[in-house]
Amino acid sequence: MSILVAEILGTMLMILLGNGVVANVVLNGTKGNGSGWIVITTGWALAVFVGVIVAGPFSGAHLNPAVTIALATAGKLSWGLVPEYIAGELIGAMLGAFLVWLIYKDHFKATDDEGGKLACFSTGPAIKNSFSNMMSEIIGTFVLIFVILYLAGPSIDLIGDIDASAVIGLGSLGAIPVAFLVWAIGLSLGGTTGYAINPARDLGPRIMHAILPVKGSSDWGYAWIPIVGPVVGSVLAALLYVALL
Repeated sequence: MSILVAEILGTMLMILLGNGVVANVVLNGTKGNGSGWIVITTGWALAVFVGVIVAGPFSGAHLNPAVTIALATAGKLSWGLVPEYIAGELIGAMLGAFLVWLIYKDHFKATDDEGGKLACFSTGPAIKNSFSNMMSEIIGTFVLIFVILYLAGPSIDLIGDIDASAVIGLGSLGAIPVAFLVWAIGLSLGGTTGYAINPARDLGPRIMHAILPVKGSSDWGYAWIPIVGPVVGSVLAALLYVALL
């Protein structure tokens, strides 16, 4: 399986299950309606687990442009491979978001809350403050990437080659600590912006929200924060990691 296909499939499954749990909690008439933040963060952690299990053996399961950029910054991935990774991540995120809409189509129709429907696609701030929201995404992504780099280990060198342990040094079993890491970030830091910590996770579904027949604004005025914030956080984490080696 190629890097592109692996990242598409892994990211698609992650978004299907991650945004799917949000839809189950937020939309009217679902079995999980109103079940709360613990369900959402747990569902997202398990969504990451599933995505990493599928893509891990073939691409290292980045599933996130912030991870890809951090690995390249840290010298663990050739910059020439970055476009293929990011393309797969964005396409996979869009496909996953489409599937969430398809599954919950009747519940989207039964829900009048436009903000709640957008939340099933992309993130948004609890309190809108561009500086604070940006810092939340930078810090959350910094934690994600800094820990992932230590999971990968300093001995891995991917320049000019692919190693399936690029992100998860334990192979597919490495999906478990990554899932716990995402769960911890969601529980502890996610309450401010919904913890995008992944540009593709936010941008791909937001594009689908704009395309699909879902009423309401896609809030493009906020969309730059869950793109720029994670990229900044990932680069800072990679630079500190390299400096500490």
